[in-house]
Amino acid sequence: MKFSEAWLREWTNPDITTSELADQLSMAGLEVDSVGQVAGEFSGVVIGEVLVREQHPDADKLSVCQVNAGQEEQLQIVCGASNVAAGMKVPVALVGAVLPGGFKIKKAKLRGVQSLGMICAESELGLAESSEGIMALPADAPIGTDIRDYLDLNDGYIEVDLTPDRGDCLSIAGIARDVGVINRSSVTPPAIEPVPAQNDDSFAVTLDAPEACPRYACRIMRGINPDAETPLWMKEKLRRSEIRNISPVVDVTNYVLMELGQPMHGFDLDKLEGEIRVRMAQSGEKLLMLDGQEQELRADTLVIADSVKPVAMAGIMGGEESGVTSATKDILLESAFFAPTSIIGKARSYGLHTDSSHRFERGVDPELQVRAIERATALLLDIVGGEPGPVVVVESEQHIEKRPEILLRRERLAKILGVQIEDDMVADILTRLEMQVESVAEGWKVVAPSCRFDISIEEDLVEEVGRIYGYTEIPIHHSAASSIMQSEPEMSFSLQRAKSLLVDRGFQEVITYSFVSQEIHDLLDPGHDVVRLANPISADMSIMRTSLWPGLLQTAVYNQSRQQSRVRIFESGLRFVMKPSDIKQNPMLAGLISGEISPEQWGEGTRNVDFFDLKADLEAVLYLTGSPNDFDFVPGEHPSLHPGQAARITRNGEPVGWIGMLHPRLEDTLGLAGNTFLFEVSLEFLTGGSLPAFMPLSKFPSIRRDISIVVDEGVKFSQISECIRQEAPEILQDIRLFDVYTGKNIDFGRKSLALGLILQETSHNLTDEDAEGVMERILHALSNKLNAQLRE
Repeated sequence: MKFSEAWLREWTNPDITTSELADQLSMAGLEVDSVGQVAGEFSGVVIGEVLVREQHPDADKLSVCQVNAGQEEQLQIVCGASNVAAGMKVPVALVGAVLPGGFKIKKAKLRGVQSLGMICAESELGLAESSEGIMALPADAPIGTDIRDYLDLNDGYIEVDLTPDRGDCLSIAGIARDVGVINRSSVTPPAIEPVPAQNDDSFAVTLDAPEACPRYACRIMRGINPDAETPLWMKEKLRRSEIRNISPVVDVTNYVLMELGQPMHGFDLDKLEGEIRVRMAQSGEKLLMLDGQEQELRADTLVIADSVKPVAMAGIMGGEESGVTSATKDILLESAFFAPTSIIGKARSYGLHTDSSHRFERGVDPELQVRAIERATALLLDIVGGEPGPVVVVESEQHIEKRPEILLRRERLAKILGVQIEDDMVADILTRLEMQVESVAEGWKVVAPSCRFDISIEEDLVEEVGRIYGYTEIPIHHSAASSIMQSEPEMSFSLQRAKSLLVDRGFQEVITYSFVSQEIHDLLDPGHDVVRLANPISADMSIMRTSLWPGLLQTAVYNQSRQQSRVRIFESGLRFVMKPSDIKQNPMLAGLISGEISPEQWGEGTRNVDFFDLKADLEAVLYLTGSPNDFDFVPGEHPSLHPGQAARITRNGEPVGWIGMLHPRLEDTLGLAGNTFLFEVSLEFLTGGSLPAFMPLSKFPSIRRDISIVVDEGVKFSQISECIRQEAPEILQDIRLFDVYTGKNIDFGRKSLALGLILQETSHNLTDEDAEGVMERILHALSNKLNAQLRE
């Protein structure tokens, strides 16, 4: 929430600087995001009146104006704004003035006509990001007065980022309450007296959903002036709160929202039929909103309706057809309390977020409605006139939660805070926080005010005392508790070591959201049931991920769209799979590569990555288990992966994960450039490992025998390796595959593999006869078991 510091100091004005005020708010739990000035740095700008406006003789879009700026002579100023007119009061930058950005106003000629100053727009004074035309000031603005003094622009703004439990501070009243308590300064709210009714007109109200709306107040005002304008002081306060000026009725409701924290709405009385009914929507009902969008309502949505149709989405936004227009003369003011549970998530589910929904979701004071409507009535009478009727209040007391009585124990307070606070100070803090306090033997019985939804248990009161007393005033105590050092099993798989290994191999770790869209889930992992969020951040984050691949792929797309074609990333985290009885959460490790194998350099050429590059990276990770031979890569089919370039990873026959190239169809759908390769393994299957055992190095020389065999294309190298090792388990030290060939002189459906076999004995020299005998057994086994033929 953003607000004017001057507005806050109208309520309470402690003798502290802006910086000190911001620090106090942050330390009290109301984190300050930013502090700044409400206008840009400028000087030499005064109020002037346009006396004469004439068309520029040589430019269709320029005007030549004679302006009275309170100087000795009238000023001739050339202006390009289309809305400038004789009789307007405007900001005038005199010659020598300096505007935001250091722009200095000088005498100039525009298309041959001399210009002695500049008529300014809001954006040129740093009052707005953009503006259409020059800034029009009220007709009674005093000519020659410095605009900074007139608009009180030597004011600052403060923006706070409130946690969801502090909805009571989404107003000037709430912030002032805390500032007053912290500084022991008086808080002076504006006087709000009941406005007597001037007619007997009222509007019937029926609460069909009292659990969702237990209190509804409204008031008819007849005969308002549709041509009235919002006063400048109110426009400025709203502008400094980033709320745009619309019309007097809307501006007053927004002003009360910012001042007291109570959202309100104004209806055009002539467009309402019968009575007001607060009910749940009928499925399929449609409502044209104030933002121009038509929404099809669901049955779980609370609406404000008349006898015929819905006219507003309760607590979120009004309907356009019943809204106040420039011709409206009779209005119905609404001020209601909606239970937070009936509003939470509804705005986002319709793609909306409003100041009203933001407050009702967090909780609005259920005792504030009549006070807010009286405040709005008084403001409207001053601005647009009219005749108010009586305030109609319809309520269901049993559905309004009463604040509980909480026992705050003296010993408990001291134990949690670590400091003994005097009883009188504790009672004073709670009392100044508008709580009802009764001293008892154990401590205090406390009832929080109706605006404090967040206070329901003893620890909440301890927090309140602690933050007002001051966290910096609480002494530091170092723990003296003994701790037991736990040793980590030597055979355990270290995820941190695996991450470091991937970083060493050129990867970068990413952290992505655990929430994904239904669409990307259906594309990448349709085989798993999903966990749906009851209150998603957005439609793109509506379900929990069942794989880490969506986040990695979205990260790759993001990088490629920013000219980063070489991507090597990994992530570790949980996936969430819905099971019949519970939600299964599996820790996973996943990686992605695309683009070139290495950065561009002069020493060697480069190529694009392929399946075996990623397989080598993954095998390096699996080697950290100490049992790399337990893992196999079995050809398989996965809906996200390219047929023929996908493999299921198993450990001793148990599925562990997948590796492969992303399906070309998905590459096109996601907008990826070039082939993309991914892996994902379950960390649960990597935890068990084995300790390496030392084997003495042989003192005797090794013998290498190279063979070239022809086998069926479906035969895997792992099958060949296993067959060879079975025939020479003692003396076979290594198998090196150094060539794979298909083509000329090789039968269709067959392939040639060239292998280097390293043979070595540990107790004596290996003779040629011994080696030949081993090779004969190996070739015989390959022929019998795998139909392998020795290639001549």
